[in-house]
Amino acid sequence: MIDVITKFLSKYDLDVRKSHDARFMDQKCTPDVVCFIADCLINLNPQGEFTVQDVWDMQYFIKNASAIFGKPSPKNETARHEYDKFIQQPLRMLAYAHVLNIEKRGNVNYYGIANLDILDYIATKERNAYNFLYVYITRVLSDSGIMKYFEEFKNACIKGIVSQQDYTELKERYTRFIIGNTAINGTVEVARIFTKVINVYSAENDIQGTEKGRLSKDIIAFSDLMYNRKNWRDIDKAKSQTRQEAATAEEIQQQEAYDAYQVTKAMNLLRKIQVDSEVRDQYANGDATQVHHIFPKSQFPEIAHYLENLIKLTATQHYTKAHPNNHTQVTNKDYQLVCLLAKSQNIEQSLKTIGDKYYRKESFIYVINVGLHAELSQCLSFADIRKQLRILYNAA
Repeated sequence: MIDVITKFLSKYDLDVRKSHDARFMDQKCTPDVVCFIADCLINLNPQGEFTVQDVWDMQYFIKNASAIFGKPSPKNETARHEYDKFIQQPLRMLAYAHVLNIEKRGNVNYYGIANLDILDYIATKERNAYNFLYVYITRVLSDSGIMKYFEEFKNACIKGIVSQQDYTELKERYTRFIIGNTAINGTVEVARIFTKVINVYSAENDIQGTEKGRLSKDIIAFSDLMYNRKNWRDIDKAKSQTRQEAATAEEIQQQEAYDAYQVTKAMNLLRKIQVDSEVRDQYANGDATQVHHIFPKSQFPEIAHYLENLIKLTATQHYTKAHPNNHTQVTNKDYQLVCLLAKSQNIEQSLKTIGDKYYRKESFIYVINVGLHAELSQCLSFADIRKQLRILYNAA
């Protein structure tokens, strides 16, 4: 899909010097927020135009926005300004990228879906949204003639000679560029947007970025990009406490709501993309109505939302084979292997047919390693993965 996105964006001139539009990126355009808003648009399924208000009024948005992002209810009028930005900024960014159409009439922006395939890819998972943002940001920087400054910064990081001065110079160049070519005239606002630009670039290139307005001490990680991330260093906890113990009841509740949203979203996606049972055995006759966690959600919550850990089954397969005698707390290990082997074949075929829109081999290996406490190499072929699975289960 990265090649598809790259080819798509190459059709357009994204030069900010010509558009004079600073909203090609914004504060709320983090991978998790962009993914969530794209997911809302897929669920909205507009046949024509839509506005920010249409997203705001969605029950899907109302239910999930406050729960997973720790915000007041969208029904609370005092939160309107915050939610306007939360919805509007990703929409404006996607419109600049031509994934959405945009037309302003009066004071209202009217949007339409211009590229459903890319929007669906972004909506699928946060890693996809991140992949899109990186390709998109680098394209804007290149078209705008300022990519070379980011590359100079990257080279200094790679050589291990980057300094606060290097970071300051990059930030000042970016600030002068934005103020000189757009309607933004305040350095504070530019700095907030700069963070979202440089840290996506830094995460993809495994280099330092920005933290609290300065050069970060560490390499920027994917998790650092999230709007919803917890800064555990700011939690007041005793040395004897774990982070989980130090988290407040509200933070735990928010995390649980976020996890539930991710699991439900993954299960709904599998229902959409997979019609028949993924295991072609004697019990496959009938409708594939069940989405089964290969490694149980209760035992492995960290991989419960991975599409690679979900498999479509018939009711007979689910309640007779996967969970013998309808005991949903019991997993048939032999059938678990059958499911993993079938899933490996489906993932391999999907990757060959449509690329990494839904699945990643690396994620499947991660699921196996977590579920079986194994250490399979990310370099294994699918044939080797299936061989290793048989070895692991025969040794158990």
